[in-house]
Amino acid sequence: MLSGITIGQFFPGNSLLHRMDARIKLVLTFAYIAAVFIPRNWAGLAVAVGFLIFTILLSRLPAKLVLKSIKPILPIIIFTSALNIFYVTDGTPLFDWAFIHITTQGLTTAAFIAIRIISLIAGSSLLTYTTSPTTLTDALERLLSPLKAVRLNVHELAMMMTIALRFIPTLIEETDKIMSAQKARGADLESGSLMQRIRALIPILIPLFVSSFRRAYELATAMECRCYRGGEGRTRMKQMHMRAFDIVCIAVVVLMAAGLIVLNFVLPPVI
Repeated sequence: MLSGITIGQFFPGNSLLHRMDARIKLVLTFAYIAAVFIPRNWAGLAVAVGFLIFTILLSRLPAKLVLKSIKPILPIIIFTSALNIFYVTDGTPLFDWAFIHITTQGLTTAAFIAIRIISLIAGSSLLTYTTSPTTLTDALERLLSPLKAVRLNVHELAMMMTIALRFIPTLIEETDKIMSAQKARGADLESGSLMQRIRALIPILIPLFVSSFRRAYELATAMECRCYRGGEGRTRMKQMHMRAFDIVCIAVVVLMAAGLIVLNFVLPPVI
C-alpha cells in the first residue's frame, strides 16, 4: 500500500541535475516553489509546467518515478479541487441542485489549483531525488552559515533536518510492514465508520512509535561510537564549487520568474 511512496529517497545518477551544486539546487528549488504561485493565467502556468518538464528531462529520471511523488498528496488535491468546485460561484452555471452549485469558473479554478499543487510537489521532489543526504546536509549548513553570528548551531540544525528527511522512506516501509502484519492477524483497516477506522490505527501507531524511538536510540549510539561531536573541527572530503551550468540555471530561473510576472500584466487572470 505504501511501498510506492518515494518521498525523501535519493536515486543516484550522472545527469546535469545530479552534478549541479547542491546549494544552488536548494535555492532554485525554493525559487521555483515561489514562482509556481506567481501565474494568474493559463499561459503563465504553462510556462511553469514546461520548465518543470524540461528539468525532469535534465534529471534523466523516469516520469513514472516523479509521478509517484504525487501519490501521497492526491487526497489533498481532491479535497482542494472539491472545495473550489462547490464554493466558487462565479461564471456560467453548469449544475444547480440544493446546496450544490457547479460553475465554469469553479471547474477552472479547481483545475488551475490542482496543476499548481502537482507542479509544486513534483518540483520539490526533484531535489531529494537528485541530491544525496550527505550533500544536502553540507548544502544546508553552507547556506545557513550566516546564522552562526547569532550563536545558532547550524551544523546540528542541518544534520537534524537531513536525518528527518532521510528516515521518511524508512518509516513508510516500517508502516507498510506493520499494516501487513496487522492484516495477517485479521485486523480490518479499510471498512467501518470513521471512528472505527481511527481506532483501528492504534495497533499501527503504537509499534511505529516504539520502532521510531528505537531507531533514534540506535542512530545516536552509532554516532557516539564513531566519535561524532558536532560540526566543530570537521572537514569535508568533497568541496562544493559553482560551475558555469549553475550560473546558467540561476539566470534561467530569474528569467522565468520575470516572464511569469510580465504575463500577469499582459494577459487577463483566470483566478
